[in-house]
Amino acid sequence: MSVVLKPLLPGSTLGVLGGGQLGRMWVHTAQRMGYRTAVLDPDAQSPAGLVSHHHIHTDYLDAAGLQQLAAVCQAVTTEFENVPADALAQLAVTLPVSPAASAVAVAQDRAREKAHFVKCGVPVAPYVVMDTAEQLADLWADAANAAVIDNLLPGILKTSRMGYDGKGQLRVRTREELNAGWAKLGSVPCVLEKMLPLTSECSVIVARGRDGATVNLPVQRNLHRDGILAVTEVFEGNVPEALAHQAITAAKAVAQALNYVGVLCVEFFVLANGELVVNEIAPRPHNSGHYSQDACDVSQFELQVRTMADLPLTQPRLHSPAVMLNLLGDLWFANANAEQVEPAWHQVLALPGTHLHLYGKREARVGRKMGHLNITAATPQAARAVAQQAAVLLGLAPF
Repeated sequence: MSVVLKPLLPGSTLGVLGGGQLGRMWVHTAQRMGYRTAVLDPDAQSPAGLVSHHHIHTDYLDAAGLQQLAAVCQAVTTEFENVPADALAQLAVTLPVSPAASAVAVAQDRAREKAHFVKCGVPVAPYVVMDTAEQLADLWADAANAAVIDNLLPGILKTSRMGYDGKGQLRVRTREELNAGWAKLGSVPCVLEKMLPLTSECSVIVARGRDGATVNLPVQRNLHRDGILAVTEVFEGNVPEALAHQAITAAKAVAQALNYVGVLCVEFFVLANGELVVNEIAPRPHNSGHYSQDACDVSQFELQVRTMADLPLTQPRLHSPAVMLNLLGDLWFANANAEQVEPAWHQVLALPGTHLHLYGKREARVGRKMGHLNITAATPQAARAVAQQAAVLLGLAPF
């Protein structure tokens, strides 16, 4: 049975849970398209709240705050995966919410997430779930189960919940390191994944409407440092064609099986043998999609607006090869005296095809995401060359 959409036209008010940089870029995009915006975030100085028509300054589960958001909005989304799924469920009683609480709940729990991938037939790294000390002891006590765990070592031990940007995970090589690592992570439910030989990482961002229509951005090739995305490169041929097709097909299957509405990022590992395995999902726009602001005719943030307002989804077109450099607070402390110094933006912006996006955060801190730099050019080689120049000027490692 087909779904008949009733679009929310410009002039309507759209809301977002979360006031960080993703919310800020979404607010700017929604406002450019003629929508009013509302942000619910507990931080009075949140980047998105400072530029929105409404800033509801409450906790995500505050009943009065959620009622206020529902009263001023015609639809709501979220800008980060760790917003309580219960808040989304409460809002969904009275207005459209995308993505749904059920989909966000899967992304918030690595064990459920991996079970979903398996259900979709999408390849994952071998893994085992460890919920309690008693369960772990039982696994070690059984020879067959102990052999399964031994086969996963060396591996990555990850907390099932609240892990992102490399947080909540440890590398473990032996039984002793696994036991010690699990205690270090607080003895909370965890997933142990086998460490596989990787050659690269990539991601796909899909947008799916309430009617099931699905479009995607091009496959993004990513480089991470210390668990945080550092560089994204997007151009035709950045990954082999067959691999790109497999990643896009898998990402759409994951979204469809969740009955997903909204923007979804699916991250993948490319193994040394050329095979693809899925790593995780993010139920929102993603760092690796920031290049789309300057290199595509439809950005990931416009796709987010379109899905929540039930507007038509058109297949985004990459009109320029692009490189995205993630800008962390470390750049403000790159001098030898460890004093905070503004990076050399004037030199960077003198380079052709550079597009600076800063997030309006009042304080730079080491490891904090402060902005990104998109570089576009007529050819991949030209975009990469300028990006390498920018990296030198900013004190970033070459890639």
